[in-house]
Amino acid sequence: MDGAQLWQTLIQGVVQGITEFLPVSSKSHLILVGDLLERWFGTNSTKDETIELIVGLHLGTLLATMIVYWQDLWSLRTRHRLLLNMIIGSIPVAVVGLAFKDRLEATLVSPLFVGLGLFVTATFLLAAQRLEINLVELDQIRWPHALAIGCFQTLALLPGISRSGSTIAGGVMVGLTRHAATTFSFLLSVPAVGGVVLLKGFTLRHSHGLAIGQLLFGAVVSFAVGLVTLRFLIRVVTQRKLHWFAYYCLVLGVCVTAWQLWLRMQAV
Repeated sequence: MDGAQLWQTLIQGVVQGITEFLPVSSKSHLILVGDLLERWFGTNSTKDETIELIVGLHLGTLLATMIVYWQDLWSLRTRHRLLLNMIIGSIPVAVVGLAFKDRLEATLVSPLFVGLGLFVTATFLLAAQRLEINLVELDQIRWPHALAIGCFQTLALLPGISRSGSTIAGGVMVGLTRHAATTFSFLLSVPAVGGVVLLKGFTLRHSHGLAIGQLLFGAVVSFAVGLVTLRFLIRVVTQRKLHWFAYYCLVLGVCVTAWQLWLRMQAV
């Protein structure tokens, strides 16, 4: 791993650690930052290398999630209703992700998709702020709640749509308390992100893309930064400040969409 690769991986590890848990779409920021870094350093990653790095960085934040929520995960041995709801909530993303895997991966190299998806994330966050019911606690979740939140999670397969933002907003809109929606969102992320990491790790195991040292370095950085960010997000959600991130997504979405449309006009 040369100096340029070291700096690129370090920066993207920090970006992943921050944006995976904040409702601003980590994939979007990895795509945007990756594109800018390649222009800056004069490098050019293949689609497989981009996906490899995204998967490696998500492994780090997955471990951070498991550490922060280890008590809830361990308690699933006896909380059978919650475990069943996690399974139900994971079905939509598994079905859609496997059925449209190649088409979804093709969107991971398009910053224009990022800009458009950020508008969707902003809409979810603002709607959750207005439609909050705040009634259902974590152990009171019923299967329709879990299925609805799982459908929101499916939308996050597209770049620009935040997984944490869509599932937390979806949970709040179907009646969960803010704390329950946040906890269930990140419990759902364990099978969702874990499944993607395992699947892509298996399919890319024979590829000659990024070095294993680069992937592990990125994972360690995203893990360390993610631990701090996740605890911060939990406080933000309980204080009803999700709309802060909606405004950020709107501004970034406008900037990215305008930038991409300008580049396309220049290419004509």
